Amino acid sequence: MLVRLAPILFPLIWSTGWIVARFSVDFSDPLAFLCVRYICAGGALGVFALVSRAQWPQSAAGWFHGIVSGVLLHAIYLGGVWWAIEHGVPASISALIAATQPIMTALLAPALAGERIGAARWAGVALGFVGICLVLAPKFGGLDSSQLHAALTPIGVNLVAMIGVTAGTFYQKRFIQSGDLRTVATVQYIGALIAGVPMALLAGETHMTWPPIAFAVLGWSVFGLSIGAIALLLLLIRKGEVSRSAQLIFLVPPLSAIQAHFFFGETLTGVQIAGMALTACGVAIAARAR
Repeated sequence: MLVRLAPILFPLIWSTGWIVARFSVDFSDPLAFLCVRYICAGGALGVFALVSRAQWPQSAAGWFHGIVSGVLLHAIYLGGVWWAIEHGVPASISALIAATQPIMTALLAPALAGERIGAARWAGVALGFVGICLVLAPKFGGLDSSQLHAALTPIGVNLVAMIGVTAGTFYQKRFIQSGDLRTVATVQYIGALIAGVPMALLAGETHMTWPPIAFAVLGWSVFGLSIGAIALLLLLIRKGEVSRSAQLIFLVPPLSAIQAHFFFGETLTGVQIAGMALTACGVAIAARAR
């Protein structure tokens, strides 16, 4: 049942990450917040794994692969995206960069994972990307050249983050095909913290305050995103092809736009709604293609 629901639940939960990022900047530096998130998520999962007597990696290689995948999937991806948004990358640009991950994954899947990407799958990918562009088009209208120029370096960091999560997806599929997901995820957060703390210190991002909303945001970040969404992602990667899992990322920007409409009063135009429908169709076509 969970495997069948995962393609629906994963993009729905993962899309709330943009809302969390917007709330968190009011009381913390992004990299400091993420380090606290890694500690809490890894600690909660570790205690759960110990209590439930889950099996831990039985070799040094198993621990190493878990740590490396944690660095790629969490420290580089989340750290890069959140830092880029804090330093001037408009959310619309960041969301569009995020939408390139399924394309990068489809391009690399034949060579790195031995997957065949047929014409129907490519048609779904192309349709999904066009839909994303329609969803984000109205937001681009409010950007001027000075904003984009100032964000060039952070945009580069954002691109590195997307390369990191793409590499992490393939790494997970190649080296972590088995093992208990509870302990695998715990080891990944150890890796994320090993890389995340130096990143925060080098960037000088150590400030964090604790108003009441901080606890709510951290709670959802840990249990909804770091545990719930990541567990679903690892399950999707393990049970299916990496290219199919990546295509669900196309649904994240439209879902984030809907959430921003309700949380922050951002408008939704007819073009955006049409783009959301087109994106959903593209994902459906790509997911069903053989």
